[in-house]
Amino acid sequence: MLRPVPDTDGAPFWEYAAQGELRVQACAACGEPRFPPRPCCPHCQSFDSEWRPVSGRGRVWSYVVAHPPLLPDYAAQAPYNVVVVELDEAPRIRLVGNLVPAAGRPLGAFPVESLRIGARVRAVFHDGLVQWVPERS
Repeated sequence: MLRPVPDTDGAPFWEYAAQGELRVQACAACGEPRFPPRPCCPHCQSFDSEWRPVSGRGRVWSYVVAHPPLLPDYAAQAPYNVVVVELDEAPRIRLVGNLVPAAGRPLGAFPVESLRIGARVRAVFHDGLVQWVPERS
């Protein structure tokens, strides 16, 4: 499976994820959260930043279902979903991942017919990656 290749600005995101923690970069001057991580705040142009913990709760903003032909390692798991999740604490922050029934389950384990825009989800972590699971009420 493909693994993220962190750059200097994004490396802390992956380090926190490996520890089971979801954090987003925020401007230390104006407080505005930003993603993807970058050196300069697009709101106030400050170069000061910090990594703030977030709850990992949000909603499915969009999704796609991948079908073969795909890279060989992914074709065996297809069809599978790729979701875009809008975070509760920062609605302009949208993270990409897979919706699975539980942490560590295969990509294709969530039934595609159950995918819904607006579905409540929460972040879970497996092998240093962020995954999403349905939030139970």
